[in-house]
Amino acid sequence: MTERWTRRELLAYSAFTAATAGIGRGARAQEAPPENDPSYSANEAVTLGFIGVGGMGTGLLNIFKTFPDVRVAAVCDVYEPHALRAKEAVGGKPDVYGDFRKVLDRKDVDAVVIATPDHWHAIPTIMACQAEKDVYCEKPLTHRVAEGRAVANAAAKHKRVTQMGNLIHAGENYHRVVEIVQSGALGKITKTRAWMAASRESLGHPADTTPPAGCDYDFWLGPAPERPFNPNRFTFNWRYYWDYGGGMLTDFCCHLIDLVHWAMEVDAPRSVSATGGRYASGDDAETPDTLEVAYEYEKGDDRFVLSWSQIDVNDHGFDGRPAGVMFQGTEGTLVTHYNDHEIFPDKGKTIDEAAIPRTLPRSPGHHREWIDAIRSRATCSCNFEYGHRLSTIGELGNISLWTGEKLVWDPAAEKITNHPDANQFLTKEYRKPWVLPTV
Repeated sequence: MTERWTRRELLAYSAFTAATAGIGRGARAQEAPPENDPSYSANEAVTLGFIGVGGMGTGLLNIFKTFPDVRVAAVCDVYEPHALRAKEAVGGKPDVYGDFRKVLDRKDVDAVVIATPDHWHAIPTIMACQAEKDVYCEKPLTHRVAEGRAVANAAAKHKRVTQMGNLIHAGENYHRVVEIVQSGALGKITKTRAWMAASRESLGHPADTTPPAGCDYDFWLGPAPERPFNPNRFTFNWRYYWDYGGGMLTDFCCHLIDLVHWAMEVDAPRSVSATGGRYASGDDAETPDTLEVAYEYEKGDDRFVLSWSQIDVNDHGFDGRPAGVMFQGTEGTLVTHYNDHEIFPDKGKTIDEAAIPRTLPRSPGHHREWIDAIRSRATCSCNFEYGHRLSTIGELGNISLWTGEKLVWDPAAEKITNHPDANQFLTKEYRKPWVLPTV
């Protein structure tokens, strides 16, 4: 699962996960249900089914299984070794399936966790909502914009409790950055930036071959075009092929651009323009190794620019950070990543961070929040409507790259207005017999 993540990315992500997702002793206590909550009973377990238990799915399984009010009843994967590994991770108790529909058919399953490749997010998520299951789905929410709208509508129609897997949103650092930005301490902000820089190894050109034992490859492809099996298109590396993912932009915009949307109180750009390509990797992958995307936002009478900068062939990022987010205002600049931030006042000015009030309620933990909301029927912070609008940002950047055009976006209609032909990329064709369920 981690073969194409750099060591720096793994260290940063692992440190954050240990702090907020229930892996460390202190974090596990933080995410556990409060003992003095009179509504909590250890006998009222939320019964979960897991659909997709590769690297990310197994990581989620290992988090949720630690909660005393959660029971794991089923695990499902089209690659049997993954499913059997997941079964053993929960003491051999869950039932194992190769078809997600069998999990959805179970009346005892209250909710499902979906961590399949991106091209397989929409169909099982909509079907889970229709089956009256609450849903946690990994980011990005869907593979195409129209799928995201259908997923969000299905969740609303069936009154499901939903959470997109955007765990960094729950962290203390992101909450504090939002408070600082919204306090006005940085002045009027006209430029924001999100970036990723990494030295990634080439995927090479492995030959097509037969699927590994225990792999239902036809089901793995599902709605995607029929292709010969190739190891580059299988576990983890599928994200570098347009049939299944959207590259680093859709993979990480939900983590980084999330902070910009939250702090700046926006949910859609006015326009988007992208340039880049696969320039230096020397392999058969398709998504860019070098990419710049400029988004223009309007908020009342104010405008600001968000720049997404990505390079996969060099790990030197802005401000000495391989990945991060920057807010530049008339009074100062704030630079941050998952766990920390720095403030740089403009010429001779001072910013007293300690004087900035803490105004946001803190999260009990991204995963704990979803379990608690299933019981209370509350709305999660990264519910599917929020997740859809955030995932759309990466998808629009890719559409601009594919068309070579600056696109003007109508967020209410969810249409591109200046190049109507580009709207064809908001959706996709499905390989028969799969179709997007009618909401």
